[in-house]
This record gives sequence, C-alpha cells and structure tokens, in this order.
Amino acid sequence: MQQLNRSELRKKIMTILYQINIYNKNGIKYDIDEVIKEVVKIDNEFVKDMVYGVITHQKEIDKLANQHLNNWTIDRLGNTDQAILRMGIYELMYTDTPDIVAINEAIELAKIYSDDSVRKMINASLDALYHSK
Repeated sequence: MQQLNRSELRKKIMTILYQINIYNKNGIKYDIDEVIKEVVKIDNEFVKDMVYGVITHQKEIDKLANQHLNNWTIDRLGNTDQAILRMGIYELMYTDTPDIVAINEAIELAKIYSDDSVRKMINASLDALYHSK
C-alpha cells in the first residue's frame, strides 16, 4: 500500500474526527483505535497523535474556537466544519507543524468540504488565533 502524504492523512483525520463527533452526539460507544483503523488501514503515528490530541484537548480547542468565531460558536458549525477547525486549532497550538502549514491545510480542506461562508469563518478564526499566539 502506498504511503499517504500529510495532506491526504489530514483528510483521513477529518473523517475520523467527524465520525467520533457523530458518535458522541448520539451517545454511541466507540473505541478510538477501531475508528482510526476503519479509516486508515495502516498504523500511522501522525494520524494517532492528531486524533488523540484533538480528543484530549477538545474542551480547550472549542474554547479557543469560540473566542475567535465572531458571534458564532463551534457547536453551530456542521460536523465536518467542526472537525476541520478542531484539527487546525490543534495543529496550530499543540504541535510543531509550522503555523502557516497548519492554517493552509485546514483552509484547503475547508475549500473542499465547507461552504464559502464557513470556510471564511474557519480562516478568520485560525488567523486570529495565529496572531494572538
């Protein structure tokens, strides 16, 4: 099986976070490693670190998101948009990924999966967070 690049892996991470968000909202029990295995067939440290990181820091991530979403809250966004924003904030605040890469990767996903107004909100909140670091 070919090695996926980081951008492709982020798309998988978004899918995993989306799935976990649905499970949480519906009170469905799940095993994080099983959800990861369903989406990414090979063992991948980057994916695990990102997924576990977002889940571990979700309260702080959501708080940061809410501080930087003008007159909006993360729980009002769609599940996909929440996954993209949480992943972007996690990567920006908790990893050594260069800030500009973390922001660009989230925006690229938002261009594909979010509508224009939400993409702009994600971009603005990540940009504001970046400038407040």
